[in-house]
Amino acid sequence: MKKFNFPFTVKDIDEAAARINGIAKNTPLIKSKILSGQFGADIYVKREDLQKIRSYKIRGSYNLMRSLSDKERAKGVICASAGNHAQGVAFNASMLEINATICMPVKTTLQKIQRVKQFGGKWVEIKLIGKTFDEAYKAAEKQSKQTGAIFVSAFDDYRVIAGQGTIAKELVEELGDTIDYVLCPIGGGGLISGIGVYLKSMLPKVKLIGVEPLGAASMDKSFKEGKVTPLEQIDNFVDGAAVGTVGQKTFAIAKEVVDEILVVPEGKVCTIMIDLYQNEGVIAEPAGALSISALDLIKHRIKGKTVVCILSGGNNDILRYPEILERSLVYLGRKHYFLVEFPQKPGQLRQFVDKALGPTDDIVRFEYIKKSSKETGPALIGIEQENKEDFNSLIKRMDKLQISYKVLKPSDPFYSYLL
Repeated sequence: MKKFNFPFTVKDIDEAAARINGIAKNTPLIKSKILSGQFGADIYVKREDLQKIRSYKIRGSYNLMRSLSDKERAKGVICASAGNHAQGVAFNASMLEINATICMPVKTTLQKIQRVKQFGGKWVEIKLIGKTFDEAYKAAEKQSKQTGAIFVSAFDDYRVIAGQGTIAKELVEELGDTIDYVLCPIGGGGLISGIGVYLKSMLPKVKLIGVEPLGAASMDKSFKEGKVTPLEQIDNFVDGAAVGTVGQKTFAIAKEVVDEILVVPEGKVCTIMIDLYQNEGVIAEPAGALSISALDLIKHRIKGKTVVCILSGGNNDILRYPEILERSLVYLGRKHYFLVEFPQKPGQLRQFVDKALGPTDDIVRFEYIKKSSKETGPALIGIEQENKEDFNSLIKRMDKLQISYKVLKPSDPFYSYLL
């Protein structure tokens, strides 16, 4: 059996659990009948979206802030966050009456900014700075050094990691050694590191699988490179896990405790978010749906097994749902965009509608881009289809009609303007 040499112990996590008792909830561990039936396994969902701040982030930040000396508290705290960690620090600052400065990326959703203000009240100052979490992080670190404020890391501090590890303590207390797999989202690595220390100490045979979004798979890249390796660019859509550089501490622990990392496309995450809402009545944020999104990637391994998925958060702005639906349809192969060159003469659009489109195809977007000459004019056309298989039939009809077109792919630079 592999021997571990962790920088903190189960005892530290037990102490963290006692420290956060009454602040963070022991959240429900719910067996999903739908997912269990779908995968032929006992699938449990750890509902961290039911915390007071709708995220597990309340755990680690409170453990750190509650551990501060009176002298440290007087200096105040500072953090950087894309949203959930900010809400946790704000809530805890108000509870502990500690002044807190919170640096958030400029593109943070208004819903999350408002909730930070709501939780923190007079104890919190918000600074919007940087395009990404990593830029906000650097700004917060710099101000911490300049002012002496205590930096509350979102993930790369042992006190924060131990606080997140209290989730695993609750899992073991409820399911014991029946657990076979735990699927956990990865952003900076704090959650999976804390869970991993407890699980591998208590139940070393449990398989711990990390899940990252395709557009921000920083831990996966670091694993492959054998060291912490920053991503050159990231997709911020799964904002709760959109971290370009994982922590040094979390990386070192994750190398010991994580058995596998799975990477999931953002469109698939959107599809699972919609399924969770329609089938389970659960409002998950993109990062919250990551673990469940990966189940079908290991479906043959988990039959007959007991599997826990960490639903890490439920802070999702309702204004994002049009984009969520859009990304889901594109991922499912049911929505497509074309640039079509229509000859500038009567009847061309009617021919396209009557002869190119199938009986269940629907034009959901149409606009002329410009007229390149008197003879032709390109049009952007979005088509939604009932089934993925209908796409090939549409292409065959367009080719038969000798329509000049280009299929726009997500990799095309122009495509980003459509979502």
